[in-house]
Amino acid sequence: MYYIGIDLGGTNIAVGLVNEEGRILQKAETPTLASRPYTELVRDMAVCARQCMEQAGVTEEEIDSIGIGIPGIANKDGVVVFCTNLGWHNVPIRAEIQQYINKPVYIDNDATVAGWAEYHAGVSRGTNSSVFLTLGTGLGSGIVINGKIWAGAHGAGGELGHLVIDVDGVPCTCGKRGCAERYCSATAIIRMAREACAEAPNCAIMRAVNGEVDKINAKIVFDAAKEGDTVAMQVFNRYIKYLTIVINNVISSFDPDMIILGGGVSRAGDFLLDAIKAALPAYVFYPTLGQPELRIASLGNDAGIIGAALLGKE
Repeated sequence: MYYIGIDLGGTNIAVGLVNEEGRILQKAETPTLASRPYTELVRDMAVCARQCMEQAGVTEEEIDSIGIGIPGIANKDGVVVFCTNLGWHNVPIRAEIQQYINKPVYIDNDATVAGWAEYHAGVSRGTNSSVFLTLGTGLGSGIVINGKIWAGAHGAGGELGHLVIDVDGVPCTCGKRGCAERYCSATAIIRMAREACAEAPNCAIMRAVNGEVDKINAKIVFDAAKEGDTVAMQVFNRYIKYLTIVINNVISSFDPDMIILGGGVSRAGDFLLDAIKAALPAYVFYPTLGQPELRIASLGNDAGIIGAALLGKE
């Protein structure tokens, strides 16, 4: 059997035909154009799915199920309860897409499906439990316990980005203050760097952007930190402190076999991992016990398609 995986992003809709081993056999994509009615986006998903099937020579009868990863929360009835990036509230995606392709449809959060992909076909394959943290514009997470996705009783159990780690801290887009994603995302690195550069306008970060503060990004900050720039190192160390606190909370809550870091910030690789590993012993509750293995995600942009497709295997 084959599976259709749909990665619904704010910019692009990426669709893939995936086999049981988690390998993408055919891909198609189209711009999301998120301001359109949801019915048009679903139609485009179905068109891309059929394009994948036709190009791979696979019939609808050979498709087991369809999975969709969304930047939001869906309930067990296949209704997207909310998806802020797309402005969706209570959208019946399962029923809508089944008008085009009448197969079982599974929907979950995009970070959750990325973690599911790594568990099935990526770096955490062979583990019993794992927690995936995606370090991008926000902080998403995907939790696998005893070989199954764990999302809590209401589907919001994997929202580790909204753990409060700084009481009365930086306002979050969710309405609270001090959420982890306000301190552990690429957005957080940029904010902290801008604040630091305001006090040190001649630092390496500002030189790298020719004094244009709006051009600061996480890579520029990390590159300057690698070169030993004092201001960049201050920002980097502050970021590592917050991220290590979140990782410690993950260990204390789930004690997984592995913690995987994905998203744009994770491209820093060993520079990021080595700093976390050096800081973590000061936070863990039982430092003499074994700790989860800390790894960088391996599937990159394909994780969304693969993980969504394999939702039906659970």
